[in-house]
Amino acid sequence: MPHTLHALSSPRPESGGEALRVLIAEGHGLVRAGFRALIEGQADMSVAGEAPTADQALAGALELRPDVVIIDADIPGGGADAVYRILAATDQGATRVVMLFAHPRDEAVLAAVRAGATGLLLKDAEPDDLVDALRVVAAGDALLAPSLARALVHDFLSRPERLRSSPEQLEELTPREREVVGLVACGLSNEEIAEQLVVTRATAKTHVSRALCKLHARDRAQLVVLAYEAGLVQAGPRWQNGSAPSAMQVLRSRAEDGLRRSPLQPLAA
Repeated sequence: MPHTLHALSSPRPESGGEALRVLIAEGHGLVRAGFRALIEGQADMSVAGEAPTADQALAGALELRPDVVIIDADIPGGGADAVYRILAATDQGATRVVMLFAHPRDEAVLAAVRAGATGLLLKDAEPDDLVDALRVVAAGDALLAPSLARALVHDFLSRPERLRSSPEQLEELTPREREVVGLVACGLSNEEIAEQLVVTRATAKTHVSRALCKLHARDRAQLVVLAYEAGLVQAGPRWQNGSAPSAMQVLRSRAEDGLRRSPLQPLAA
């Protein structure tokens, strides 16, 4: 018997606010049941529906208009392709995607970022991490698990020809915007960028927003990809050995050694 889309209806939060509506796209029924139980246990979330295949995930996104789609990278029909089709077919920014990976495979991670997934987690993540990811992504931010970030960087290190490309859009960036993109690629938040550049958080956020607009990037994750592809940042030894520095390590390194010795080095504008 063929699978069908399961549209569900969950109550709104007791506080009276509108629940964050989530579509679960996962090929295994037991896993879907686990996600459903987790989401329904949150006061501010509801399950909009379930889909066991990529095609049905697209149909569900179009019919149900969820706020966030949780999708398995290995869902029948292809996870990355489904993400691209879902985001292309829905209103810009209306639906966001969290993709889950069984293993941090370089190509799969890069494909997910290119397709527009703004949350990337491993399936062995803690339940609270998944719930937090749904809220973060729904708020318009991006979330990338550290091990998946290393996979993404490793992909670029194994393909040095990517670092020689120079998208024409970069010419539209001001020197400060280039610096901000480099800091985003280092993993710094808007608050940390503001601290590094000695500006207000609002100013840092404005620089990031302008860079996103000029580079036609959907989110910060795609901004990181563009930064690597354009050679705007380079990976140093602490990335190459598989140990990614934290944002605060980057800040300390810059303060102590200057830009030339930081784990990720923004190039001159």
